[in-house]
Amino acid sequence: MRTERTEPADRPVALVTGSTSGIGEAVARRLAKDGMRVVVHSRRSAETGEALAAELDGAYLRADLAVEDETRGLVEAALDRFGRLDVLVNNAGISWPIPHDDLAAATPADWRQLLEVNLIAPWVLCTEALPALRRSPAGGSIVNITSHAGVRPKGSSVPYAASKAALNHVTRLLAAALGPEVRVNAVAPGLVDTPMTKSWSQAQELWRDSAPMRRPAQPADVADLVASMVSSDYLTGEVVVLDGGLNLTR
Repeated sequence: MRTERTEPADRPVALVTGSTSGIGEAVARRLAKDGMRVVVHSRRSAETGEALAAELDGAYLRADLAVEDETRGLVEAALDRFGRLDVLVNNAGISWPIPHDDLAAATPADWRQLLEVNLIAPWVLCTEALPALRRSPAGGSIVNITSHAGVRPKGSSVPYAASKAALNHVTRLLAAALGPEVRVNAVAPGLVDTPMTKSWSQAQELWRDSAPMRRPAQPADVADLVASMVSSDYLTGEVVVLDGGLNLTR
């Protein structure tokens, strides 16, 4: 995944995984608005990624985070392109529904695939990015996008919820281990209003009826919180549930 080396960026550089749509795109746009050069990433959608990167004056890189070599190469390619990395946002993740009470349906293969992308890939990216993050003039920042399913007994499947719970705990462990040079935080959204969730009528109704804010989150709500975590030079080790207060009622 080599790219032609350019001059080192004169602005902070952020790598946002899974950033050609939904939450990731909103985060990429917000960080670019805040003055960063953004490395846009996806597993597919190269044309969309290239267009977004051009719009944001950033770069696009393709990698399958289920493949360890491609995951490791993603950070290397970002550094080859800009010469620095200040922010890592682990947004990419996978999920599919498996009934919680159907234990046999959650096969070892399901567990391995979900853990590989949702937990191991962020770990590998953190490991690869750490030397560059430690060199960041303002201090490096890692933000993991997890889920309220990692905090409460919810989620599309038990393996998915477990992968997000593990990433929440990894967030706290890394914050304790990497400070003060690198800060590590997580956002744990509930329902986010994206094209994928438009058809989730039961969940949409739950948030409208039971959440104090009476709506699901917008991608921009998540992006605003990520930007706040990145901009703080003190906040670390926090997992912030962003569910419009649904956790207070359900």
